[in-house]
Parts: sequence; structure tokens; C-alpha cells
Amino acid sequence: MSATLNAGRTRAALRASARISGELLLVLVMAAVVVWVLGRMWSVVWPLIVGLLLTTLTWPPARYLRRRGLPPALTASLVTVLFLLVATGTVALIAVPVASQSGELTDGVVEGIQRLREWAAGPPLNIGEERIAGAFDTATARVQDSAGTIVSTVVTGVSTVFNGVVTAVLGLFLMFFFLKDGPRFLPWLGRQLPGRLATDIPVVAERCWSTLGAFVRSQALVGLIDAVLIGLGLWILGVPLVLPLAVLTFVTAFVPIIGALFAGLVAVLIALVSNGLTDALIVLAIIIGVQQLEGNVLQPMIQSRGLGLHAAVVLLAVTLGGSLAGIVGSLLAVPVAALVAVVWNYLREQLVDPPTEPETGGSPT
Repeated sequence: MSATLNAGRTRAALRASARISGELLLVLVMAAVVVWVLGRMWSVVWPLIVGLLLTTLTWPPARYLRRRGLPPALTASLVTVLFLLVATGTVALIAVPVASQSGELTDGVVEGIQRLREWAAGPPLNIGEERIAGAFDTATARVQDSAGTIVSTVVTGVSTVFNGVVTAVLGLFLMFFFLKDGPRFLPWLGRQLPGRLATDIPVVAERCWSTLGAFVRSQALVGLIDAVLIGLGLWILGVPLVLPLAVLTFVTAFVPIIGALFAGLVAVLIALVSNGLTDALIVLAIIIGVQQLEGNVLQPMIQSRGLGLHAAVVLLAVTLGGSLAGIVGSLLAVPVAALVAVVWNYLREQLVDPPTEPETGGSPT
């Protein structure tokens, strides 16, 4: 005889499912509202995030100076000036050698284009000079026809650069104030909150701060490994500007996807115009290999260890962040996932029942 469903248990299961679905829907609606509010306030939120990330980089020397008795304002000023000097020196380290060899690079680019034309004109392609010239004329005509679109794109790019400069300046000022008054923030925050929130919020904020520091340190370590490996490959091949290219690789490692593409493109271009096509292809293979090693092995392992996230979670977070918000989403995906994990772990600690010790009774006599 086939078993029949119990009507009471079925209704109870449906009611429980409906209640849980309704509660989850309310949580998702609240999360969507929070994301919408953050999007409307992005001009303020983004400099705040930049300032926090910069502070995680500069806090160790600031903490060292504060422990040596320096006043907070003097400490923040010294560290901010030191950070500016390091950033300026890094830019100079990249720009000065490139500028000094710009003539050679320009001549190499022209020579490389001429070689490509000669290669296209010979076997196996056998493209005649007339067809090549026609292709150049067609490309020139399309560029002229698209002048309006190009101008609007340039204007958009200039606006983006200007917004980036403003964000960097605001982030720098916020970094100064965080270095100066950061340790007083959590006690002040605890005094402003009522009841249990006065304890819970400062604890979660302190854990989130530690997590952000771990993210920045792990990202710097990954960038350093990339710079060393790629720089070593360029040095073995005899490509010029090895040190600037290695520094550029390290700096752009903090910008996922686009940073690696930009640094790799620069390295391949310099190898092409200085060493030829063969070495350029070898450099391209080295960069692809290092990037695959970073993206699939180093970054998930190092970040998962430093942030307490599984390697698969790191990969999925970067993919989801990039699909939702582009470059910024890829940059913030891992720290946001780590902060969500911090909050979730703290909630679990508060919601889990304390372990009950078994009663120790006397043995029966």
C-alpha cells in the first residue's frame, strides 16, 4: 500500500517555506536599498574607500612612530609626506627612463610598422602595397568620419581622469585624518551607540579593519611576486627598461584585470620595438604564464589564507564583482566578501548557544 502525505505536516512545511521566503525577500529588498543608497552617495563613498585602503598601507609606520611618543598630528604629517615622496619617486622611476629613451622607442615603433608592412607584402599573405595603402586610407577615412565620437570619448576620458584626481586628493586628505584620529574613532563610536550596539559595532569595525589590512598586504605580496617574475624574464631576454616595467607591474597589480593588461601591453611593446618579434612573443608568453599563475594559484591561496576565505570564494567574488560593476567591482569584490564573512562570523558567534557541560554526578553505590 502506497504511503499518503500527511495534510498537517504538508501545511506546516508550506507555511514555514512561505515565512522563510518572505523573510529572505525582505532581507534582499533591504540589501538592494542599501546598495542603491551607496550608489547615490558614491562620490563620497569612493574617496572614503580609497582613504581607508591607503591608511591600511601607511598605518604600520604611523603606529611605530606613535609608539615612540610622537604626537598624532606630527605622525600623520610625516607619514603622509613620506607616502607622497614614495609615490612621486615611483612615478619618476617609471617616467624618467621611458622619457630618456623615447626617441629610440619612437624609431623602433616606426621600424616595427615598416617590418609589418614588408611581412604582409611577402609570402604567404602577398598583400600588395596598393592594398596596404588602401587599408590605411580606409582607416583614416573612418577615423575622420568618427571625429565626433572620438572627441566625445576623449572628453569622457578627461572627465574620468579629473574625477580620479579629485578622488585621489580626497582619499589622501582622509588618510591623513584617519592616521591622526583613527585610534580615537572606535571609543567615540561606542559612546554614541545605545545598549549592546556600543559593544557589537566597535568589535565588528575592528575586525573589518584587520581584514582590510590583510587584503592590502596580500595584494601587495602578489604584485611583488608578479614584478619579480616578469622583471626577471625581461632581464634574461635583455629587454630595456626592466626596472620601470617591474615597478609598473607592481603598481598596476592593485587594479585587477586592466592593470595587468596595461603593464603587459607596455612590456610587449617595448620588447617588440627593441628586441624584435621573437622576444616580444616570448615576453607575451611569460606575462600570460605569470598572470595565470597569479589569478589561479597565488592570489586565491594568499588572499584566502590572509582573509579567511576559500580560494573558490575569492575567484567567484572577483568574477561576480567584475560582471556587476566592472573594474571597481573587481577591485572591491574580495574585500567586500571578506567583510561580509567577518559580519557573518560575528553574528554566528552571538547566535550560537554556548556549549553545555555534561553534568557530573556521583557514581551509584
